[in-house]
Amino acid sequence: MRFGEYPPQGSAICDDEPATGPGSNSTSHRLDSEEPWERADPDFPEAEARTLAALGFSKPVIARMRERAFCHGTSIEAELLRSGEVREEAYYGAIARLLRLPFIETIDPGLVQDAMTLDSQLTRPTMVRLVHRNRAPETVIAPEAGRLAELAVALATLPRLGRDLAITTPDAIRKAVWAAGASRRGREVTNGLFERRPAFSARTVLSGAQGFVAGAVVAATVAAFFIVPVVMLLFLHIVLTLTYFASLMLRLTALILKVHRPSPIERLSRQTGPLPRYTVMVALYREAPVVGQLLTCLDRLDWPRALLDIKLVCEEDDTETIAALLALQPGPQFEIVTVPSIGPRTKPKALTYALPSARGEFLAIYDAEDRPHPQQLREAYLTFLKGPAELVCLQAPLIIANARQSPLSALFSLEYSALFRGLLPMLARRRMPLPLGGTSNHFKTAILKQVGGWDPYNVTEDADMGLRLYRLGYRSDVLTCQTLEDAPVDVSVWMAQRARWFKGWLQTWLVLMRDPVRLMREMGLTAFITFQLMVGGMLISALLHPLIFVFLWLGASALLEAPKDDLPLGVISLFVMDFVNILGSYLIFLGLGVGSMIDHEKRLIGWRWALVPFYWLMISVAAWRAAIELKTKPFHWNKTPHVPTSKN
Repeated sequence: MRFGEYPPQGSAICDDEPATGPGSNSTSHRLDSEEPWERADPDFPEAEARTLAALGFSKPVIARMRERAFCHGTSIEAELLRSGEVREEAYYGAIARLLRLPFIETIDPGLVQDAMTLDSQLTRPTMVRLVHRNRAPETVIAPEAGRLAELAVALATLPRLGRDLAITTPDAIRKAVWAAGASRRGREVTNGLFERRPAFSARTVLSGAQGFVAGAVVAATVAAFFIVPVVMLLFLHIVLTLTYFASLMLRLTALILKVHRPSPIERLSRQTGPLPRYTVMVALYREAPVVGQLLTCLDRLDWPRALLDIKLVCEEDDTETIAALLALQPGPQFEIVTVPSIGPRTKPKALTYALPSARGEFLAIYDAEDRPHPQQLREAYLTFLKGPAELVCLQAPLIIANARQSPLSALFSLEYSALFRGLLPMLARRRMPLPLGGTSNHFKTAILKQVGGWDPYNVTEDADMGLRLYRLGYRSDVLTCQTLEDAPVDVSVWMAQRARWFKGWLQTWLVLMRDPVRLMREMGLTAFITFQLMVGGMLISALLHPLIFVFLWLGASALLEAPKDDLPLGVISLFVMDFVNILGSYLIFLGLGVGSMIDHEKRLIGWRWALVPFYWLMISVAAWRAAIELKTKPFHWNKTPHVPTSKN
């Protein structure tokens, strides 16, 4: 098996593939169809079967859908609508003819009065009230098959009931509700976290106290350099050396304690019993070239289609990406959500906008270029099921598939290997805070909604979310089923992406450090120190990394000029510490990265590991660019362009 390919899935207990045959319509799937009903009541199957027979479905089709419904814990109707054997418009149109009611295929959003309660129709689209200008209000419904007989009896008994009643589709209801409340939701998403929990929002870059302290420190440092430059340089040297060394020890701990956990794929393939509904969200912006690959990879997820709720979240003005998605006619488990151009144009704002419509008990986040392992959802569900109640987030490892393509992608691959398969597993095992990666995060949906979703102003919403969850008393862990990604191969693209990451880490550190005493009380001393080393230490090390070489040169010069029989102990100590820091950091980086790779990945890296010093200098440049952008354009999202890979 070649790197970047996935093993075949285990034998399925229930056939979940759409059937073909007479009357099938597998090439005309609706864009974002989704059954409106939660799992069927135990008394429903017979009523559903009778209704579907009355609508003209054959006994074999009904029997096949009944079997899937029994296996998945869903309804016959839900399985039928998700199978692709019937279009939602045709199905509800047939219901309208059976009940002798008008059928409305498209609802004018202007006829829907917006209200907070309207948002319930995003997760369970069953009914909406239309207010007409020149006639009585009209109620449009998407009735459930199991209760259709009851509705028919009511209409026969009370003929006036059907006078202002019409049938529509769940899709039509959802689209009208999205459009009717777009402005309100856009404003709520933009301002919600800041207004409800301002301490968690990066909308304010520096608090008043932080601004005062920052100004005082900068002024004092500049003054000290003018007054006592040698003493100040020595002080800075000692502080940087100790900070660097402490961060080095954290990664050395991860290297020493590294444990390779066996893959759970074989165990997952034998998993039985009904599964919960799972929401998958992907934020897309200018991603038309990769949407075909994305849909193919999402279709490979080993999860019943009737229990998949996939949201493709697009900016409303990104007509090219939306058109590319429409042209591909994704299956009924997919829904396109368009985000209004209100507030910052960031990924976390888009995801938070779509969050209220998430129907799954669990929720996964992917990026446009991701190729997640087909078994990843099953591993996440099993981990949540067996984990403690406070476990609310899981991070899958991200693996770079194009390491051979360039020296930049090779070093990026080493970095990801060290982080996702070395450092984060160690932190998770010791119940420490996890700065999440930007994709392949799995959440308990109710908790994610409860904490307010992502911060629309933080450009590394992933790290912010992981640390916010920790300070609120929740925990995160890691998975073993990977997600494949491609690293940037162009220096300018890499630099823009890395600058955005550093800017977001700066935002996250500033948000958490608005009240350090409270933060230490919420996290605990050990976790507080770990956070400082993971985020604060990383930022300082990146910004001042070139100074290590300056200090090494100054130390070497001082040692060469000093008498051999009277070498200054302080100079020797600092020189040794600097040498240990710079050499140790490179060796530990390589040890964590290479040590977490399979042999094939190591061959892809080849000799290019030798370029690590130059890579770290590039990281320093990106960190300084981020510091400047935090002042000039704090909420600007540096977009990383993606292209489809040759192997999905």
